[in-house]
Amino acid sequence: MANRKSSRGRTADGSPNPIDVHVGARVKMRRSLLGMSQEKLGEAIGLTFQQVQKYERGMNRIGASRLFDISKVLDVPIGFFFEQMDDQVAERSPRMLAGNTALAEEPVVFSSDPMAKRETIELVRAYYSIADRRVARRIFDLIRSLAAFDINGEIDEDVFDEKK
Repeated sequence: MANRKSSRGRTADGSPNPIDVHVGARVKMRRSLLGMSQEKLGEAIGLTFQQVQKYERGMNRIGASRLFDISKVLDVPIGFFFEQMDDQVAERSPRMLAGNTALAEEPVVFSSDPMAKRETIELVRAYYSIADRRVARRIFDLIRSLAAFDINGEIDEDVFDEKK
């Protein structure tokens, strides 16, 4: 038996795989959005906050069953953790590094993820902390109304399209 050190999902230089880092960042973003501490998430999935911290930094890989549990606790589909992944990160998957580049469909690329901005997270947390949901709905309607006006003061009807 050859004496081989396991890469444990790391890149050739020993750093965490960028996909693991991306997934960890999405866990952290969602946890923060919910106002949940690393300790609370750890308790909910049977881990220490230090292990959650390692997941969020991409230092440790998150296994499928653990990702399932995390998705349930954070109330998001598993696919959420892979959304907004840029091409450079996706190219570092073990499949791509092995040369198997065929995909069933073309990936959708987004320019930036507004949910990754601290301002967005704080805005959403503040909105959901409004106790009177009627007031919250009025604030929501006000923001949509303000967003509907373009730079020329004309109304952009797409803002009011509920399907978007």
